[in-house]
Amino acid sequence: MKPIPVGIIGCGKIFGAYAGGCGGFDIIKVVACADLNRAAAEAKAQEFNVPKVCSVEELLADPEIEIVINLTVPQAHAPLNLQALAAGKHVYTEKPFAVTRKEAKAVLAAAKKAKRRVGSAPDTFLGGGIQTCRKLIDDGAIGQPVAAVAFMMCPGHESWHPSPAFYYQRGGGPMLDMGPYYLTALVNLLGPIRRVTGSAKISFPERTITSQPLAGTKINVEVPTHYAGVMDFANGVVGTVIMSFDVTGHTLPNIQIYGSAGTLWVPDPNTFKGPVKLKLRGENEWREVPLTHSDAVGRGIGVADLAYALQSNRDHRAHGALAYHVLDAMQAFQEASEKGQHIKLTSTCDRPAPLPVGLPAGTL
Repeated sequence: MKPIPVGIIGCGKIFGAYAGGCGGFDIIKVVACADLNRAAAEAKAQEFNVPKVCSVEELLADPEIEIVINLTVPQAHAPLNLQALAAGKHVYTEKPFAVTRKEAKAVLAAAKKAKRRVGSAPDTFLGGGIQTCRKLIDDGAIGQPVAAVAFMMCPGHESWHPSPAFYYQRGGGPMLDMGPYYLTALVNLLGPIRRVTGSAKISFPERTITSQPLAGTKINVEVPTHYAGVMDFANGVVGTVIMSFDVTGHTLPNIQIYGSAGTLWVPDPNTFKGPVKLKLRGENEWREVPLTHSDAVGRGIGVADLAYALQSNRDHRAHGALAYHVLDAMQAFQEASEKGQHIKLTSTCDRPAPLPVGLPAGTL
């Protein structure tokens, strides 16, 4: 089977995770990379043995490349996706899918018109940890799901990221930055969301970068940095979510699903691994559940799944409708806070198909 050629646009911090993750699948091969900073692209190409370095325009015009991976900053996601679709490429973009519903709808419409596929991170729900949780829920291990919680709280990214300002600008904040991992995992596990409500605020209007090379630089905060929300899922589950860049430390779980027969402790949705823990009604202790799916995967599995879907004419799992539904929900939290009401979502999506048990490494 001849691998599908892939080009990556955006050679920043996440590039290595994608280049390495794509390398685990024979179905795809990264053949080119591009960045507005050509020196950055050349450095990544050398580090990860990417054959070609080119401009963004050259990469989009390259007839060899079939799939473009968009690793640019959030505000550039939708505009670049539209360019790539217009050039006849299939697109897989980093999260968030877009920074507004209007931009996201334009991308979906362009993909449909061009008869091209569009996918979006996160693909971490395809890792062994969350796929194991999906199988447990589908098999009825916790009975009927009734409630869920999701917590992502940290003090922000200015202490470690080399250029963190965009996390506090339009398209950033904890909800659009980290919310996709948590909400995508929940939609995969429980199905689509019907309505949301919540509160959001900017706790500190100015942040100071303490990481190098920009230590001491001030950041004006444009987006909420603390969200507390409630989600009503279409299947009746009530979910609670907190996303924050304003918390120094906490002892809350990443995700837990509460069912009529027990509780499922879901691992960090920003990883592909476990542990998965289960506590059934009548049991006194949590017990770790062996993973039913491989955790020897990384970022890039969503791109590989898209490639397999192209060759076998099936749906890919990290698909545009899922990404749009998650974006719709994330936008609704802030709207609910501003309006003081529940926001009923106008979008929905199918749960992605679960991965089969026992897949050989490097295949989907």
